[in-house]
Amino acid sequence: MLLTVDIGNTNITFGIFREEKIIRRFDISTRGYNSKRLKAQLGKNRLESCIFCSVVPRLNKILERDLKKLSCGRIYIVGRDIKVPIKNLYCKPKQVGQDRLVNAYAVSSLYGSPAIVVDFGTAITFDIISKNKEYLGGMILPGLQISLDALSEKTALLPKIKLARPKEFIGKDTKNSLLSGVIYGFAALSDGLIERIKAVTGKKAKVIGTGGNIALMAKFCRRINKIDRDLTLKGLRLIYKNEGKVF
Repeated sequence: MLLTVDIGNTNITFGIFREEKIIRRFDISTRGYNSKRLKAQLGKNRLESCIFCSVVPRLNKILERDLKKLSCGRIYIVGRDIKVPIKNLYCKPKQVGQDRLVNAYAVSSLYGSPAIVVDFGTAITFDIISKNKEYLGGMILPGLQISLDALSEKTALLPKIKLARPKEFIGKDTKNSLLSGVIYGFAALSDGLIERIKAVTGKKAKVIGTGGNIALMAKFCRRINKIDRDLTLKGLRLIYKNEGKVF
């Protein structure tokens, strides 16, 4: 079995694959991660190998150490040991997060191209893949909870609240006004950017939504064609099994 891991700023997402099927998926808070929690979640699953990508460099060595203690087998870190096999057209290719390249490769492999990946995570990212399966670049925006937190921190009267579905479109109190503004606002922003991106990539570009908040936002975004919350994990498996280039 293969363990795939996506280390994000909010959560670390784990997926255990038996061949092409995810047989177990779980999250551990990035801030609350420790080896005991990992061991408890993995249980008695025997892992042949592991591949992971990360946007939190300080955790890379820690996770690698813990996986070795659990006899995980060969461990690959994307960007260090294994390369995402996609042509990267960023002016400075090393600036692109490995998770974004993994998503781009996964989408082009699983759904075809041209394509757009909208990732509602700690940050909101848009990644664009050309018809020739090239990574063109994208956009980075503040995430939903970050936006709510910033409004609380930078204003005198707005409260700190947790992200949730608003009760109504037009908020009747401060909490629901904030939630409505953030949820409907970013949904409209997402739909608008998708339309503008399609003017570059072509109207037939597939739009795939993913990320920790995609289940919430899918109800409000009108231009996303397919939801795949396991896109990064699937991309990691594909890189490991198929075309990943070991350094």
